[in-house]
Amino acid sequence: MAEIVLNVEVREQTGTGGARATRRSGMVPGVLYGGAQDPVAIAVKSNEFRKALYTGKLLGHLVTLKYGKETQPVIAKAIDMHPVTDEPWHFDLYRVDEHQQIKIEVPVHFSNQEESPGLKRGGSLNVAHHTVTVSCHADSIPEEIVVDLTGKDIGDNIRVSDLKLPAKVEAAIDGDVVVASIAAAKVTTGSTEDEAAAAAEGGEA
Repeated sequence: MAEIVLNVEVREQTGTGGARATRRSGMVPGVLYGGAQDPVAIAVKSNEFRKALYTGKLLGHLVTLKYGKETQPVIAKAIDMHPVTDEPWHFDLYRVDEHQQIKIEVPVHFSNQEESPGLKRGGSLNVAHHTVTVSCHADSIPEEIVVDLTGKDIGDNIRVSDLKLPAKVEAAIDGDVVVASIAAAKVTTGSTEDEAAAAAEGGEA
């Protein structure tokens, strides 16, 4: 079962004015989508929403929505933050079945960088995709995908097909897509100032 429970209220007022009124009352406005039902305007108390958000297990994870005595498994797919205060501003939830097969983005992290010969020799890790879309059951979403850089040298690519995914989790994008690569360090032949100085000396001669 989902670890996070969001106690929601149904919003009577919708639109920009309704959202503002919701925020003034100390709540974060949101919308519940998906399934065979119509979208529903909802809201969660700001302190409860922040607490759930800061666990790091809200966005992109299975969450239990609770309305009175009713519960519903949902996925939090979008959370907007205020650009100045960085407070939760709006959120979108999607109805799912716990064992429903879904596609969702999972963050990619890299481990053992100190064990990469390429990085030891001054190469750089170029990350093309910080997330990868996978297909799995809603109650089996991985927290992260970890890429082990042990033995990776300059010129090596890590493709989707190279990723070690948990059981019953499959990549939902082409296996040839490059997630990251080890690139050689850039070599400079001289600074622009040195070149300018040399040109000036040549003109004076």
